[in-house]
Amino acid sequence: MDRTERLLDLVALFLDAREPISWAELREHFPQDYRGTSDDAAERKFERDKAELLELGFPLSYIQGDDERKDGYIVDRDAYYLPEVDLTKEELAVLYAAGSAALTSGAFPGRDDLSHALRKIGFFAGDALPTPRVRMELGVEQDGPRLAAYLEQLWSACAARKWVQMTYGSPKRLDLSERRVEPYGLALRRGIWTLVGYCHLRQGIRTFHVHRIRTLKVNTSRPRTPDFEVPANFSADDYVASYPWQHRFHERMEVRLRLTGELVPRAASLFPGAHVTPAPEGQGTLVTLPVTFLDGLLRFCLQLGPDCHVEAPDKAREDVAAMARRILEKHGEKPATPEVRA
Repeated sequence: MDRTERLLDLVALFLDAREPISWAELREHFPQDYRGTSDDAAERKFERDKAELLELGFPLSYIQGDDERKDGYIVDRDAYYLPEVDLTKEELAVLYAAGSAALTSGAFPGRDDLSHALRKIGFFAGDALPTPRVRMELGVEQDGPRLAAYLEQLWSACAARKWVQMTYGSPKRLDLSERRVEPYGLALRRGIWTLVGYCHLRQGIRTFHVHRIRTLKVNTSRPRTPDFEVPANFSADDYVASYPWQHRFHERMEVRLRLTGELVPRAASLFPGAHVTPAPEGQGTLVTLPVTFLDGLLRFCLQLGPDCHVEAPDKAREDVAAMARRILEKHGEKPATPEVRA
């Protein structure tokens, strides 16, 4: 049999086994592969197969026997199987709705994996699944087969850690640029898919809107060998803004806000990821968050009204006061113009 078929048969054999499988038993199960050659050649062949199974994440190990079980190869089932997630049918229905929305959007990476997961949810949730099906609209730029194909390629490249070569169109330049990028991850923000990775042209981590990619090719050489390692401290949230104050225009600063009135119970939803604590003497709630675009935060704060107070640092207090004065001057009452009679 060919190697792929043999590897699949090995996985099935080890998963069905209730006790360790010895080398002699393996040779009995695979007489054409491990018995038809010399002992040394057969052992080398199995070692190569075992190494590939380990590389694929199959936790196969050899144990020394004792009074209760024999020597042999065994699978660590705790490491192989994911723990059960205790979700109610209603929670499964919500998860199914979100997955269906992503799947029917026309452009979502990992569509085959998502379809398989939804079939599993459908089996367990049964009648609790939502009707009718839902759809997530991503906007005109996000539709079309090219974007869907690019997302699938980038999904695979991120998983296998293979660099990509692409032609990219930036709104800041009239001409296209050739980029070799090590893809670290993908992010969906406000309907736009963004690739984050190390750009060899710019010699640093950069972001690329996927709909602006004109051509894309994944490195196919040595497909089982990663081309790069993702930095241990990498987070897509550090590069792809979800909120106006996260755009990387300025140096990072810590800003403290005080929320009062109706905004107090909404603190966590208004400023996700921020540090939220009760204010002294029950005077509302304090929100501390990192900001790289102060004007974006201050505009948002002014939209929230008088129950949102900017407390620190001094620059933030001064800037929000100046911004409020400009708004008042622009929209305040103008002095009456004397009527002119002919």
